[in-house]
Amino acid sequence: RNMVSTERTSKFWLALISLLLVLPVAEALDAGDAIALLLGIVLSVIGFCACVGLYARKRNGQL
Repeated sequence: RNMVSTERTSKFWLALISLLLVLPVAEALDAGDAIALLLGIVLSVIGFCACVGLYARKRNGQL
């Protein structure tokens, strides 16, 4: 069961990175773009930590 979850997660990250590599690179960033980028990074980190915490609680049988 754990192997299937790991395989699914690795496929998801591979697809996400592939999409990001295909997107065109912005040539100029203004203040709005910088704020949006920082907000996206912060929300991504918070979401990642939430998922890791949920995984840890499920693994310990607390959920």
